[in-house]
Amino acid sequence: MNDHDDIDHASRSVSVRNILVRGLGVVLPPLLTILVLIWAWKTIETYVLRPTEWVVQEGLVLGAEYFDGTLTEIPDGAVPEADGGFSTYTLFGYSKYVPDPTGRRYLPKEIVDTVHENADQFTADAKPLVSANAYWHRYIQLSWMQRKYVVPVFLIVFLTVLYFMGRLFTFRLGRWFFRGFDSAILRIPFVNKVYGGVKQVTDFAFSEREIEFNNVVAVQYPSKGIWSLGFVTGNSIRQLRDATGEEMMSVLMPTSPMPMTGFTVTVRRSDTIDIDMTVDEAIQFVVSCGVVVPPNQRLNGTQERKPRPAGKLRDGAVILPGGPQTEPSGDHSTV
Repeated sequence: MNDHDDIDHASRSVSVRNILVRGLGVVLPPLLTILVLIWAWKTIETYVLRPTEWVVQEGLVLGAEYFDGTLTEIPDGAVPEADGGFSTYTLFGYSKYVPDPTGRRYLPKEIVDTVHENADQFTADAKPLVSANAYWHRYIQLSWMQRKYVVPVFLIVFLTVLYFMGRLFTFRLGRWFFRGFDSAILRIPFVNKVYGGVKQVTDFAFSEREIEFNNVVAVQYPSKGIWSLGFVTGNSIRQLRDATGEEMMSVLMPTSPMPMTGFTVTVRRSDTIDIDMTVDEAIQFVVSCGVVVPPNQRLNGTQERKPRPAGKLRDGAVILPGGPQTEPSGDHSTV
């Protein structure tokens, strides 16, 4: 294999690697988004939906057993049956009762039949049928608490509760109560460290912040002559404005390719240039390292560009364009 074949092989390897990296860049964002949403739903389901579902189901079973759903003895006037059960009048009409697995309690035969006919709908972790209470749990789950009904109702109730809690804690009394709760939690050792950190994250992510974050500017950063895009976040500190005698502003200078990290700088308002770009367009510009430019900011591709001046190689040293000419120009090689 000659050098030319080696170069072709290396070029194909780089091309395949670039294609794989691009494919990964396309697949990862939606995949990670789906995984985060699944994790959030699993968390809500485990710590909110299932406990709520258990409480509601226990309440329904308790009510069903109380209203002639389960009897502890054969009532007067009941008609005995051959299977050890009996028929009698109840609050809901004439019903037939059968003994439960313990033999000490009686429950409606239709409940037992419904549970047995739908036994395949329960998983191995379902409550074992060892008592009348277990039969009622399965019946309530079959009749009133199927997942296709529980999940939509839960989401509606959950979002409604969040809405009214937000409304409640927006007003003075709710805000006062919330601040008092925060103060009490932050006085508890060890717990205050965890709670404080979580609260800072949630406040940043979900709270409405009254700051200018829809204004994109250009600032000479990190040094003069180098222009970088930044997001205006406020009017900075009053003492700086008083000391300089000029209007100041705080600017977040994002870093590529992670625009959510960066540096906060304070600059004179007169030293900034307002850029006609939205925050989303500026973020795309930063993430792509300057490759993705908004349509209204793109230069004409056919526009004639001036050739860049080349450096000169003089006595083994590179002389940059515009550098001091200490010697008369002669026959020098171009870099």
